[in-house]
Amino acid sequence: MHSGRLGRVADDDPYLWLEDIDGQDVLAWVRERNAETAADLAGSASFTALRTEIREVLDADDRIPYPVRRGEHLYNFWRDAAHPRGLWRRTTLPLYRAATPDWEIVLDVDALAAAEDENWVWHGAQVLRPGHRRALVRLSRGGADAAVVREFDLVEKSFVDGGFALPEAKSSVGWIDLDRIYVGTDVGGSSLTTSGYPRLVQEWRRGTALSEAVTVFEGKPEDVSVGAYHDPTEGHEHDVIVRSIDFYRDERYLRTPSGLVRIDVPEDAHSSIHRTWLLVTTRSSWTVGGRDFPAGALLAADLDAFLAGHREFEVLFEPNEHTSLEYHIWTRHHLILGTLQDVRTKLTLLTPTPAGWTRTALTDLPDTSAVYVSDTNPDDDDEYLLTASGYLQPATLYRAEAGTGNPGTRKSGPDSSGTDGSGQPEILKQAPAFFSTIEHTIHQYFAVSDDGTRIPYFVVGPGNPASPGHPENSGKAGEPGPGVGPGPTLLYGYGGFEVSLTPAYSGTIGRAWLARGGTYVVANIRGGGEYGPGWHQAALRENRPRAYEDFAAVARDLVTRGITTPGLLGTEGGSNGGLLMGVMLTRYPELFGAVVCSVPLLDMRRYHQLLAGASWVAEYGDPDDPDDWVFLQEYSPYQNTRADRRYPPVLLTTSTRDDRVHPGHARKMVARLREQGHDVRYYENIEGGHGGAADNEQLAYVSALTYEFLWHTLGAGRAAAPA
Repeated sequence: MHSGRLGRVADDDPYLWLEDIDGQDVLAWVRERNAETAADLAGSASFTALRTEIREVLDADDRIPYPVRRGEHLYNFWRDAAHPRGLWRRTTLPLYRAATPDWEIVLDVDALAAAEDENWVWHGAQVLRPGHRRALVRLSRGGADAAVVREFDLVEKSFVDGGFALPEAKSSVGWIDLDRIYVGTDVGGSSLTTSGYPRLVQEWRRGTALSEAVTVFEGKPEDVSVGAYHDPTEGHEHDVIVRSIDFYRDERYLRTPSGLVRIDVPEDAHSSIHRTWLLVTTRSSWTVGGRDFPAGALLAADLDAFLAGHREFEVLFEPNEHTSLEYHIWTRHHLILGTLQDVRTKLTLLTPTPAGWTRTALTDLPDTSAVYVSDTNPDDDDEYLLTASGYLQPATLYRAEAGTGNPGTRKSGPDSSGTDGSGQPEILKQAPAFFSTIEHTIHQYFAVSDDGTRIPYFVVGPGNPASPGHPENSGKAGEPGPGVGPGPTLLYGYGGFEVSLTPAYSGTIGRAWLARGGTYVVANIRGGGEYGPGWHQAALRENRPRAYEDFAAVARDLVTRGITTPGLLGTEGGSNGGLLMGVMLTRYPELFGAVVCSVPLLDMRRYHQLLAGASWVAEYGDPDDPDDWVFLQEYSPYQNTRADRRYPPVLLTTSTRDDRVHPGHARKMVARLREQGHDVRYYENIEGGHGGAADNEQLAYVSALTYEFLWHTLGAGRAAAPA
């Protein structure tokens, strides 16, 4: 009975034709919708001003050029008005310290695109270690996830004639040595999983055809993907095969001369190896070696002892009600932990010694709510780069060396910063301020969801720093807001895949929203990782509505505190956050005055059949399972639009070249809303992939459409709002 009903749901969909990604009729429909939206939103002086201000932020010459160290060089990828597709460039640390570094151009993507008549978008490079002579460069057509791979010589600064090369696909590649790479790609037949990612790991030797590559591992068709990597650390070389069973479960194997040896940890735990150490991050409770370890813990064991059968772990981190592990990253001799305490980051330095692990809180850091390590060089030394920022604080990039006293104490030598040894991290670069923050404050509040769970959220906007809810006392449910009266407010959320939303500076949001008098809000709802794996798992599969109830609770709390009104409250989200927006539109329309839904997932009946959708079944459930469809159909936005219900105005945006979340989700939703007579606008960028834009010009245009729509819809009512 269920199967027949499910079949009719799909067969009766009158807008299936909009899933034809680049069909002529479909693209004609897209152009019509784009023209309507442009005529409505893009013709005003305010739109032009918004686009100009956003483009100035994106192309600013004094942005921080974030580097990654590869050998003696610091590499950076840079886009600006003169180089919209970008420059891959490098310099040295002494030169980087200059106000205007002297950059050596390694690859000009604009020039390459012009020479080859391709709309190339940079997708990164993997540099061969040690030596750093060669790289595997990824280039995408139009920004799609699928990319071509080409071998590049970093000394000659040119592609290698006859070198390793792969056609466009969602490939995985990794160096073994100069003459061998691991490769997983589309070689026909059953070489891909149902999710569209590699099912085979092969070893490919230079000078041979890809068809001659030796298969070293085969996953199952229903797996998400498989891959492999080689660690060339001298004295600690090893090869690891990773089989991703689903989004949260994997198996890892060491490839040895005698065969594959599985790293025997739970499938839902994450394991990694650094020199002699095995680290394990648990996602559920684990009893091993006679001890119980909770979900969200970080454990360490001697790798050789573990492989010999011993199960003695040392706990490096254990979560509590307010604190979770966000990430960990190695330097040569130390491990840095990034933790979240009520969504504020803290760093701790751990050091393995013969007597056990020691730990030191990195306290000589800037006073901000978001600090993260952006790069380390674990092959060679204990240098690390960290970035500090906040909603109202432009980013600062610091350099420090672990284990030299305080975080910033310098060693002498040619790379010495010349500091006085005070222990303060060395400031390498500071980002400019793109808007005035004099009249703005940041408050953290907690809303109460339907089941009584306290949901944190940040409010950024005009207000009195001493008002209740300032970060020092974190406002309780029911306390008033900053006290400036209701105004246009934009609420952002994501709530999925264990992704944490931490404070960060955005010149675009600042100029386009905050500087114009708006209030910006970020909700840390369940489904994210702000409080560890339990926070995420609370909104998995049949529990997905918890995330939506959380977001709705924040929306109501904003009104209760007098920060906004439903008519002045806009909301925005993309990808999984686009699904969140679709549910807000169809289930909680009375809470919002405008909705912006970007690169969204909306048809939960067919999502697993479209592009990479099958890889997310562990997150949402399987629509082909009748039991799963029972809960999916309750909130699936595309199946729950109603002609007889009033919805706020909505803007949907996507990209034709998005090969992760199918553009058909947004297209079909727009078509159905139009049919039902709702106020809906649509814009589909031809390029851009899942990011929605392939360069800064396109990004500025889409962003300006978003904020023009919000101001047009919400801003006009501000004068009528009560004081």
